[in-house]
Amino acid sequence: MITARAAATFEPVGRSVAGARAFVRDTLQGWGHGDIVDDAVVLTSELVTNAVVHAGTSADVLCLRTDGGVRVSVADRYPEREIPLQHSGRTVVPPDREGGRGLLLCGALASLWGVEYTAAQKHVWFQLDLPERPAGTRSAGPALPVDALPATDGRVRVAVLQIDRGGCVTSWNDDARDLFGYDPEQVVGKPLTDFAAWPHTPGTGTGIAEALRLSRWEGSYGIRGADGRVVPVYASHLRVRDADGEASTVCLLVRDHERAILQSPQRTPAPDAAAQPEGRPSDPFEVFIGSPAPDDLDGLLQRTVERARDMLDGDAAYLLLATDDETELEVRASTGLPSARQRFARVPVEAGSGRYGSARMPAVHEDLGAVPGSVPLLSGTGMRSVVTVPLKVEGRLTGSLGVAAEAAGRYSNEEALRLQFAADRIALAVERARLTELERLRRGSLSFLVEASDLLAGTLDRDQTLALMAQMTVPTLATWCAVYTVADQTSEPELSYVLHEDEDRIDGLKTLLMKVDPPEPVPTPGARVWTAPTDAAHDAALRTSLRNLGLGGPARPGTAPGPSLATASAVGGETVVLPLVARNRVIGMLTLGKPSEEHFRQEILELAEDLSRRAALALDNARLYSERTAISQSLQRSLLPPELPEVPGVEVEVIYRAAGEGNEVGGDFYDLFPIRDGAYGFAIGDVCGTGPEAAAVTGLARHALRLLAREGFGGPAVLERLNAAILDEGARSRFLTLLYGELWPQRDGSAVLKVVCAGHPLPLRLRQDGTVEPAAEPQPLLGVMDDLELYEQTITLDPGDVLLCVTDGVTERREGTRMLGDDGLTDVLTTCTGLTAGAVAARVLRAVERFAAEPASDDMAILAMRVPEFPAG
Repeated sequence: MITARAAATFEPVGRSVAGARAFVRDTLQGWGHGDIVDDAVVLTSELVTNAVVHAGTSADVLCLRTDGGVRVSVADRYPEREIPLQHSGRTVVPPDREGGRGLLLCGALASLWGVEYTAAQKHVWFQLDLPERPAGTRSAGPALPVDALPATDGRVRVAVLQIDRGGCVTSWNDDARDLFGYDPEQVVGKPLTDFAAWPHTPGTGTGIAEALRLSRWEGSYGIRGADGRVVPVYASHLRVRDADGEASTVCLLVRDHERAILQSPQRTPAPDAAAQPEGRPSDPFEVFIGSPAPDDLDGLLQRTVERARDMLDGDAAYLLLATDDETELEVRASTGLPSARQRFARVPVEAGSGRYGSARMPAVHEDLGAVPGSVPLLSGTGMRSVVTVPLKVEGRLTGSLGVAAEAAGRYSNEEALRLQFAADRIALAVERARLTELERLRRGSLSFLVEASDLLAGTLDRDQTLALMAQMTVPTLATWCAVYTVADQTSEPELSYVLHEDEDRIDGLKTLLMKVDPPEPVPTPGARVWTAPTDAAHDAALRTSLRNLGLGGPARPGTAPGPSLATASAVGGETVVLPLVARNRVIGMLTLGKPSEEHFRQEILELAEDLSRRAALALDNARLYSERTAISQSLQRSLLPPELPEVPGVEVEVIYRAAGEGNEVGGDFYDLFPIRDGAYGFAIGDVCGTGPEAAAVTGLARHALRLLAREGFGGPAVLERLNAAILDEGARSRFLTLLYGELWPQRDGSAVLKVVCAGHPLPLRLRQDGTVEPAAEPQPLLGVMDDLELYEQTITLDPGDVLLCVTDGVTERREGTRMLGDDGLTDVLTTCTGLTAGAVAARVLRAVERFAAEPASDDMAILAMRVPEFPAG
């Protein structure tokens, strides 16, 4: 049965949400149902917000009282069917999203709820059951034994005082006279502060004058009696108004040990009566924030701003947390504001001189329109009045809480005092949750930096280092990343790498950044904001859209607004640049970006700065390594012979492998060059050792051989003069094994060779019948003795014969105690009958590689020469 009814209609404007909250609060309090006011106001606020803000229609609010509860219905003119069902497979909305939470809250708070549709309206209703209690009884306690009842004096005296708006006593009853010893004429007209001994709480500035302006207050303080002694009292204050609208405060006071007479019982039972110690008072934090309290920082902050907004009937609320150095405040939660744009935005703590320019003091702005820009965070939001209070822990600023309204003059010092009380209740819990989150972030940051350092240290390739830098930041730290490199101090920054978490947007982003002047390579540490990409993206999107609408000139073929708009959305948020400084020089810039209207958290920027320092050193190491590798490879390539000449009537194949990473030339070398018409010189040698030192002797030997041979010296003379040149190197000299020969192709299809084998593995001759035999005799190696007596030997290769020359990197190939050796090489060569010179060299290399699983540790050179057989017939 419906026993009472109230209805109101609200226009589709933001201030209607506050009006609907006030309407429901006044209605339920007028019906005497203060126990369910808070839940009803929260649910009404969400449903009306969905109607007037998100759906954009007016909202009809209907309150019905029944015997068992209160039913509130909110109707809008946007009958779209959208009911969040569990296990429906739909994407869950983010917890910080403003719209779409009304029905979820109904399911959590209401006893019953539902949605009804008509052709023109959608009705969302919820019902809150009234607490079960006997009629006419607001609260009651159990029957207790007499000895368990509160103790009082023989006659209980209740002092009744009335205080006017100026804080002066206007009424003083007989019990007040008996308690404190003053006659009425001694106190009437005097401020209560002359008699009250107010307990001062460190860190707060609240006094009795502020408490007297509250609508209701209850607590302990003292009254100085006529004898000079302070009488502890327990007081209950109620602010009232008379028929003329004049406000005053009625104070009921009893002795403090008789507080049970006035002390109000808890409005609601503890969530877990068994777990709560007997006699423990309710937690002021739980009273404000609600129970259960969110266990995460973001949830706690979001609940805080919503309760603060509802408490002061505001249209918006926001909460900012201070950075570690207390110089800036960062937006962490908001309601009624464009949260995507405001989240993680930063404002200075001291925005100006005086009380209103500092977040360290409470402030009330009655009309923001009179002083534009006084609260930059609310610029362009339509808010006119705002009240802000600090969050402090042990005297240190930890944050700021603000409530704003669209109407001017909505707030006064009384609202500031109420909000400050709320801020004092939640400041410690917020700081504790913030420190917990900060510790978690720091642990994650350390793990991230350790992993990043390992990855960056694992490569010396410049391109791979650039790719790693971008891949580590996207999407962990930013939505997109661009790396600029600076070759030297006189060079312009060059865009070297671009990455976006959406691969389809990389090309558009790269095109945009190529059209924008690169950021200045400033060595100043830290992140600095760079607005050029955002401005360019918005301009390009606007021009494209205008051309598409026919307002900006004819559109060029193949252009469309899609890519430009998508790129503008991708880079429309905050963009920061961090310098890459290594060895006191700026070698590049790391650019990080967010999508539209998003900001970076301070902790993320600090982590990105740490990463940029490591990445800069890794990039510079990769640059130095690349430069030195290029120089080394260029010098090494100069030691290799040019392309091998074509030798008429003789097949020649060379395979060369230098040991060591990045080495193209080592201690082994080969050469084949024309000496004069019809004569060719060839050589294969092995300098003691590997690496650059051996390569230096290699270059000396190869160039000396060519020069001496072309001067007409024979084989022994060439090697004797090369031996002297090596010994002239002194401490840099190294002994050298060398097989040198001269080759003369003959008209009959054979080839005559004159060879000198100075300490080198003997050349092997493969005949057509498959027999293998050494083709020379061993002689002393070079670089050891001054006087050498060398001689040359003549070999004739018949058609089909093969001469195989190798270095000891082939014959000394090892696996454990096994070695390929001369016999093993002979066995391999025996199987090469009928193969071309290239096939012979390839089979020998394959046999060497397969002999052991480990890669070769010594340089290796293979020179195969074959005289082709005469064509049949």
